[in-house]
Order: sequence, then structure tokens, then C-alpha cells
Amino acid sequence: MIDQEVILIANGDLRLSANRNGQEAQAAMEKALVAAFAREGVTVKRGHPYDPVREHGFIDSQKHGMDVFRSIPGDAPLVVAEAVWQYSHHILHGLYRHRGPILTVANWSGTWPGLVGLLNLNASLTKAGIEYSTLWSEDFTDRFFREGLRGWLQAGRIAHDRSHVRTYGGVPRGAEATGIAFARELRERKAIMGIFDEGCMGMYNAIIPDELLHPLGVFKERLSQSTLYARMQDVTDAEARWVYEWLREQGMRFELGRDEETELTENQVLDQCRMYVAALRLADEFGCDTIGIQYQQGLKDLAPASDLAEGLLNNRQRPPVCREDSDGELFPGEALPHFNEVDECAGLDALVTYRLWRRLGYPPETTLHDLRWGRHFHGDGIDDFVWVFLISGAAPPAHFIDGYRGAVSERQPPMYFPRGGGTLKGVSKPGPIVWSRVYIQSDRLKYDTGLGEVVALPARETEERWRLTTPQWPIMHAVLKGITRDQMMDRHKSNHIQVVYAPDETRARNGLYAKAAAMKELGLEVFFCGKT
Repeated sequence: MIDQEVILIANGDLRLSANRNGQEAQAAMEKALVAAFAREGVTVKRGHPYDPVREHGFIDSQKHGMDVFRSIPGDAPLVVAEAVWQYSHHILHGLYRHRGPILTVANWSGTWPGLVGLLNLNASLTKAGIEYSTLWSEDFTDRFFREGLRGWLQAGRIAHDRSHVRTYGGVPRGAEATGIAFARELRERKAIMGIFDEGCMGMYNAIIPDELLHPLGVFKERLSQSTLYARMQDVTDAEARWVYEWLREQGMRFELGRDEETELTENQVLDQCRMYVAALRLADEFGCDTIGIQYQQGLKDLAPASDLAEGLLNNRQRPPVCREDSDGELFPGEALPHFNEVDECAGLDALVTYRLWRRLGYPPETTLHDLRWGRHFHGDGIDDFVWVFLISGAAPPAHFIDGYRGAVSERQPPMYFPRGGGTLKGVSKPGPIVWSRVYIQSDRLKYDTGLGEVVALPARETEERWRLTTPQWPIMHAVLKGITRDQMMDRHKSNHIQVVYAPDETRARNGLYAKAAAMKELGLEVFFCGKT
């Protein structure tokens, strides 16, 4: 029983600007959290001080994290409080050997991606086999949080409701046969996953060990982002300009300005077009069936954001690109599935989804999103919890209302993207979806999946949700069938969620079962979540 003192740490970003901008929200969260512990008679001691020189109180590197853990008793009750995005590897080393109970906590807010950071840390702890409990709250006074906190203080752990989860079974015979045949063909023919530098932003959970990937028939081609940057320099001005004009002819808008530091400029967009061309040529050269660009860190200091290129790659209708030495078009009529932030679990999922959906005759464009935030919405025929799925890149125009004509490119926030570059922003169209996540637990690949629906919210609600999160990024208003907010937060082992549309609910269910059968045949442990 914990009845005296807990130690609190705050993990943060590597980028100084991001930590400074998130400090106020973190401080407010910690104040409310300290008060919540005090109401239970427990004192909170901060495990590391605020740094007046750097103007924030976050652990901002792995080195810093090691220094902090040297002064934390190994058996102390430990709270990891997250109001912002965090790099899990900053503290993973200390949590590996920590013997005391661990509680991860986030504030229920979309303004800074603390919930996204919490989910990434939880998934990384799960992959590492580290026991932990987790909680979240808007103000740390609600019943769910209070009861959860008391449970942790009394027993050192929290058991959340997982009644929405069931193991693989009850799959229709036809869908199962389709999935099994597809998986056997993939394993036999094999596929290459192009990795432009591994391990983005501390996402330990997003790296699949080779020994888990190879039995599936999927193999990594480890490429360097420096190679991508070098090949960008070989793309001619005329080629980059052609891609840009093609997008404008499709009706896509670009919010351009002149200040390179704060606005989107034509030069930045043209560099993004060069990246798109270079990525396709490298994928062709190395025979890649799917690719992931890390971008953060490293490439952000050299080139504009990869996000425009990522979204185009995930779309079947996209600017045609030819080889440097011939008129042969690369991947004609096909997307080149791209996994944002080189999340290999999402990459495996995207590869399977795209190919299987093509076989089923469904629209195969697929993307990951951040599970960013959400709230209940009542009105316009909706009375449900509606999630904000949001991602900086990779969302294809095929997912948007009005496609390219509904898309706009706005400058990425300077604190994250010093070289600028535009997004591929739009509002996802209403319709049935299948969602999923590949993750690692107990040294095994596992797979969660379920049904969802993208709903149309009033324009004012969409704008408000953008304002409360990141208004430059593409957004999806998603309802997950048969899953509450808290069930999803507890169970989901990633900051990312993979989504794909289906023509109707019947075919969404057929696709869900066929893909589940394929994943099981490939050797993953499969779980259905919610109403399927």
C-alpha cells in the first residue's frame, strides 16, 4: 500500500522549442495531479527540477534521463506525468530496472499531444515487458480517475475493463479462406519494407525485430535518409514543378507566403515534390513494396516536411513519376504504401491492408493516424463519443471529402518543422472503416482490430476540434463500434491507429474477418475489439 510519498517525473521532447511551448500545460497538469494525490493523503515529490536556463522541466534526452534515475530509489512508487509528446527512450532504461509500482498519467486534452505520448510510452513498456498501470483525466477529480488512483495506491496496479476484447474465432468460412490464401501467397512471394532510418522520436514500440518479421515473408531494406536527401538533389526543377502543377490542376490549394521561417513558400513545396519523386525512384531501385520515412530527427534539419510526399504516395491517383533514365512510369495506377514516422508495425499493417483490399476489390488507400483526442458529440443524428484521428502526414486524398479539391496544404508548425513544408490537409469523408493495430507483447506480434464509422460533423465542430489540436493536419471524425473511450485508451498499444475504408458495412465486416484470418495465418495473435 502506498500511503506516504510518490515520485513524479515528466518526460518530454528532444526539441527545445517543443518543450518550452508545452511547459505551461505540463505545470498546470502537475498542479492538478498533486492536488489529487493530496486528497488521498499522499505527497508528490518531483524527481528532477525545472531548468531555468532551458525554460522547461522535462527530461529531454536519454542522457538526462539516466542522470535523473540515478537519484530515484529503485523501489519508489513512480508516476510518469505526460501533458506533451515525449520520447520514450529518454526514460525506458530507468523503467526497465525499476522495482516499485509505475503509473503513467495524461491529461485529457488535445492541445498538446500528451495522450499520444502516453499511448506511445505504454506501448513501449508493453513491448519491453515492464509492468505498469495507466490513467487519464480532464481535471483529475472525476470518478474514473479517483477510483483508479485509489486502486493503484492500495494495490500498486489498476485493472481496467477489457470486456470488449475477444480472441480470434467465429470467422465466416469464405472470409477465412480468402485471408489464409492471401497470407500464404505473401509469405511465399515475400515483400520488402524500405526503412529510411529506424527508430523515430523514441518510438521503441514501432520497431519490429527481424526475427519476428522474417517468418511472415517480409524483410527490411535499411536505407538512409541522407540517401533520400541526396537523390532529391538529382530531381530537376522541371520535374518538381510538374508535380506541383499537377496537384494544382487537380484542385489542391496551397496557402503560400514569403517568410521561410513562419510561412509556407513555393520553394518549400517544390522541395517536397522533389522528395516525392526521389522516394518513388529509390523504392523502385530497391524493390520496396512499402516505405517509411523517419523525417524526425535529422531530415528535419535539411529539408521541408515529408508529409506532402507521404500522403501522395498513399494515393493511387497521384502525379506520375518516371525513372531517371527512361519514360517508364513507376508503380502505375498504384499507391506505394507509406508508414508515417517509420512505424514498422503500421508498415506491416499497411502492406497487408493495401494488397488484401485490392484483392477484395475495395478502395485500398490506407493510412495511420494519431489517436489524438476526442469528446462526446450530440446532434445532427449523432449521439456518440467521436474520436479525433489526426496525423501530420500519410493521409491520402482518396480519404477526403472532395478528394484533391477538398485538400489544402498549410505550413507545418515551426516549433516542430524548422524547414517548413506543407501538409496534405482535408476532412475525411463519412463511411464505414476497419481499424487495426499491430504491436509487440511477450516477444510476439499481436493484432487488434475492429469496426468503425467516420461521421460528418458540423463545420463549426470540425473547426473547433482543429483549433483544440493541430489545425494544419488532416482530420478524421471516428466512432469506434462497441468500445468506450476508456477501454480504447487502456487496450490500445500505440500512439498510431491504422484505418481503411470499405464500400459498406457488410463488406467492412468481410474485410475485417479476411484480414484477421490473414494475420493469424502469418503467425500473429489476433483479437477482435468491440462490436464486430
